[in-house]
Order: sequence, then structure tokens, then C-alpha cells
Amino acid sequence: MPERLSALDASFLYLEDASTVMHIGSVMVLEPPPEGFDVEDLARWVGARIAYIPRYRQRLRSVPGRLANPVWVDDERFDLDHHVRRTALPRPGSRDQLAELVARVQPRRLDRTRPLWEVYLVEGLEGGGLAVITKTHQAMVDGVAAVDLGHVLWDDAPGSGAVPGTTWRPAPEPTPVELVAGAVVDAVRRPPEVLEALRSGAAGLRASLHRAAGTASGLARAATTATGPQGSPLDVVVGEQRRFAAVDTDLDDYRAVRSALEARPRRRAAPRPGGPAAEQQGPGRRAEPPRLSTRTDLHDVVLGVLAGALRGWMLARGLPVGPSTVVRTLVPVSVRSADGDAAGGTREPGEAPTGAVLPATSVVGHLVDLPVGEPDPVVRLQQLSFAMRDGAGGRRVGARQLAGLAGFAPPTLHSLGVRVAGSLSHRVFNLVVTNAPGPQHPLYVGPVRLRAAYPVIPLAAGQGLAVGVTSYDGVVSYGLNADRDGVPDLDVLAACVTDALAELVDATASLGR
Repeated sequence: MPERLSALDASFLYLEDASTVMHIGSVMVLEPPPEGFDVEDLARWVGARIAYIPRYRQRLRSVPGRLANPVWVDDERFDLDHHVRRTALPRPGSRDQLAELVARVQPRRLDRTRPLWEVYLVEGLEGGGLAVITKTHQAMVDGVAAVDLGHVLWDDAPGSGAVPGTTWRPAPEPTPVELVAGAVVDAVRRPPEVLEALRSGAAGLRASLHRAAGTASGLARAATTATGPQGSPLDVVVGEQRRFAAVDTDLDDYRAVRSALEARPRRRAAPRPGGPAAEQQGPGRRAEPPRLSTRTDLHDVVLGVLAGALRGWMLARGLPVGPSTVVRTLVPVSVRSADGDAAGGTREPGEAPTGAVLPATSVVGHLVDLPVGEPDPVVRLQQLSFAMRDGAGGRRVGARQLAGLAGFAPPTLHSLGVRVAGSLSHRVFNLVVTNAPGPQHPLYVGPVRLRAAYPVIPLAAGQGLAVGVTSYDGVVSYGLNADRDGVPDLDVLAACVTDALAELVDATASLGR
């Protein structure tokens, strides 16, 4: 029988609507091709590489009467030209024009009668460059049966990598009777899962009714828990239109911040404002400069930059920012599995990406309060480092190990992070930030070199901003995806990212003076 969607994968389908699409995207900027590279070349390359991932030639098929979750079936009418498309900017296309194109393309829902992915080749960029825009539904990428398409498109050298022959033949689709029979068999074989699905459905119905009721006490508790007394400007009614901004920063700046902090003598973490440790200092006594009590890594520095950027953006809006102002953020992190079960696999160069993405790890969600009310960038970073280390319990997988995965793993890691976010209630956090380190050497699709990559993280209901971060070849790139009406000043926030990094670099450089 065909593979059935899990309850989580099915929820991504059922919860999707015109304003909250459930696919994750990316924007990959390429250098000018050396000898010409057009959509036919890209289609041939994509067609060869999806042979590694059968899911990209499968579509959804519903069970009659909705007796069970939908199943994946081979698309007998699979048409690669429908999925690999060509578009262009008016020459010379600027970065702003590319961002506007991304904002128009990404919110469009994928056609559910076909495999749930699309790739666009964008021509006309200034300097003769190209761009590739990808869209992959969250129901597809689980890191085991399927990885993100961007994971397998790229190679370490121009034109390298094994390209299999075209041998795919679609399996016949099951009849309605076979679909019903398969649902009955699954119910008999796995009754606990059926009961759990029913319980989940009932819980979802109760949650929907509660949201519809919108009691004042419930809303007040949610706002206090998620954002603090002042609330958050990121809590907006999400529409169907988007804004997108891409920001490039230098990886060496993040390393310099980390090195400067790790070179300092270690002391206990600075107390939180108003906490017991702060009260013990007594009135009139000046606290010593805070010093890190735990190791700081590049992921913490990224969060410190985002906290500073959100602070600058809120101040530019004239919003009240007090010492206790925070933005509660969901940060998916890769951790070592306690039981050692493989959540991912690896492959040798040129081999198919069989198995899972990363052995003995899992991606879990960690809630952290970005201290945007703290004016000192070093203190902000100290608080975030302690919060991240405390929440992950020392099981976080290092950036070097993640960056060493076969293929260009960040697209899949971002997808797994979005899956974690989708499994939680959106009322308990205001922002999703995914951060996936990539290789620090050039990658190529066919003969064309990858210049930069920007994730496009989907928006959840009621959340006006989502942030994806990828490091590649010495550059840390931010993809800011926002609701068009809720965050009309996204360009200000993008500028605040570079300002916050510069502020943090200056503050840490002065520590050794």
C-alpha cells in the first residue's frame, strides 16, 4: 500500500489557507554562468537529482470518506515543466526587484493535484547573474523519506556528482476500494495511532472553539506569556501578501564577537533585572560588568544580533521599550537524541541521499525571550547564551558537525525547524527563527556557482515576521519574510540587522582595551 501521511504532515494540509501557506522556500543567487545556463539545463539537472527522492514525483490522494489521512501515490501525469519554470526581471534586475518577486511568488499556494514543489529560474539579475527560487510543502520534508530539494541540487565542484539515468516508471494508483481497504487495515494494525489521531482531532476542535470564543482572560494570559507587558508589534492579522528582505553579513564578525567574549575571565551570569541576585546588590551599589558563565557559539551571536535589530526597529517605530520588554521566540535546535535513534542519515559524495539527514539527532523547539529591552548588547548576548545552553541541556549539535553534512543541508534543516514550529501552538511565541549553518566553501549547480542562499520561512497565523538564517562560504545571510500590511517597514528592520551586528562588534572589541 502507498505511504500514508502522519498526523503532523496531515495537519499541515488541513491548517493551510490563503493567508497561511504551509510551504517553505529559499532564494539562491547564482553567479553569471560561464557558458550559458537556461531553464532547460536546470530542468535536466533537477530531473536527474529528484531520482534520489521519489517523493518529488508523488502527489496526494485522499481516502474516500476521509476514513484516514491521505496517502502518497506516484503521479502518472508527472510533468517536470510544470515544476521547473522560468521568469525574469527587467534588466538590470536589482536586489530590491528580486526581493519583490520573491514576495509575490512565495505566498501562492502549491497545486495539490500535483507533487507539492516548484522551482523558478530567475534571469535578468544585474551583472548577468541568475537566481533560483524554491518552494517545498512542509508535508513532504521529514528528513527521513524526503529531504528538501536544495539539499541535493548542489555539488562541491562544477558539474560534479553522480547523475542517474531516467529509469522511473510510475506505479499504478490505488483504486478507491484499495484506499478504503488500506485505511481499514491500518486501523486494525495500529489502533493506538487511530485513537491518538481522534484525540488530536478533538483537541484541535476544542482549541478552535476556544480561539473563536476569544475570552478576555485567555487573550490576556497569552499576551503576557508570549510578549511581556508591552505586547509585540509582530502580533498582526496575517493577510495574503508578503514582503521579503535579504541581508548579508560577514561570518568573521560573528567569530570575532565569540572570540572576544571567550577570551574574558568567566564569572557567573549577570542577574536578570529585578531578580533575587540583583536585589542582593543593595541600593546604590553598582553591579560589576557582566561576564559570560557559559560558552558562547555563533548561533547565540545570531540571536544577539536579532535582539538588537528588533530593539532598534521598535525604537524607530516610537514604540515603548522598557527593561522587561522581550519577544518570545521559537528557536528550533538540533540536539543529540537521548536514545541514539537516527533522525537523519548521511551519504558519500555522489551517492543518493538515502536514510535520514543527521544520525542520532533530532530537531526540537526551544522558547527563548529575546531581551530587546536590554540596552547593552553584551548583556543581551550573555542572557541569550545562558538561556540557550540551559534549554538545550548540553545536547546541542555543533555548527561544524551540521555544516559537515553531505549535500547542502541547510534547506532541509530549515524545513525540519518549521515542522517543529508547526507542531506547537502559535499563541505561545511571537517569532520563529531558524538558523542552519552551511559549508564554508563554494557550491555549484551544474557549472554555475552559488553566491548566496536565503531561507523563506512561512508565517503562522497571527505572526507578522519569520526569520531564516544560513551561513555559507564566509557569509551569514538572513531571509526576512513578513506580512505586507503588518510590517510595512521591513526595510528598516533589515537595516537594523547590520546596525546591531556592528554595535555588537564594537562593544566586544572594547572589552580588551
